[in-house]
Amino acid sequence: MTSTGMNNMSRIIFYEERNFQGRSYECMSDCPDMSSYLSRCQSCRVERGCFIVYDRTNFMGNQYFLRRGEYADNMSMMGMTDCIRSCRMIPMHRGSYRMKIYERENFTGQMHELTDDCDSVMDRFRMSNCMSCNVMEGHWLLFEQPHYRGKMMYMKPGEYRSFMSMGASGMRFMSMKRITDSCY
Repeated sequence: MTSTGMNNMSRIIFYEERNFQGRSYECMSDCPDMSSYLSRCQSCRVERGCFIVYDRTNFMGNQYFLRRGEYADNMSMMGMTDCIRSCRMIPMHRGSYRMKIYERENFTGQMHELTDDCDSVMDRFRMSNCMSCNVMEGHWLLFEQPHYRGKMMYMKPGEYRSFMSMGASGMRFMSMKRITDSCY
């Protein structure tokens, strides 16, 4: 691969200790289990691209969105209760964004189509619940509270019939944000 091609690749470096100390592990793609590389991960540096990091292995548990920057102390900066256990690279998407959100599971109940960010499904659509969705274009973040706050879930193109079966039991998603070029 040419050096030009390497410059466009996403890259994150994880460190065992806070403030970028201890052993490190460099990652340029998805990593389902960091324990084979580091005993724990207390800080990280995103050199290029965007990533979702998880506090459990195999892309489970609480999710945190990271864009280019330094995260010297995962616990305080992201509000993590545990260290990073797995990560997923978010591919850059150029083009339009489209997602259908549904009030109930299995694409039932009230339905609305989004092509841009929505800071409150209650204010915009008078929808008190969002329990399933179909992402047709782009990559999105769904948040449990209005105005992009609270726990989040990353959605890539695909059908999501039940958020509860994905480990988000008891969570309602009340706002949605596109992951755009400006995140990189």
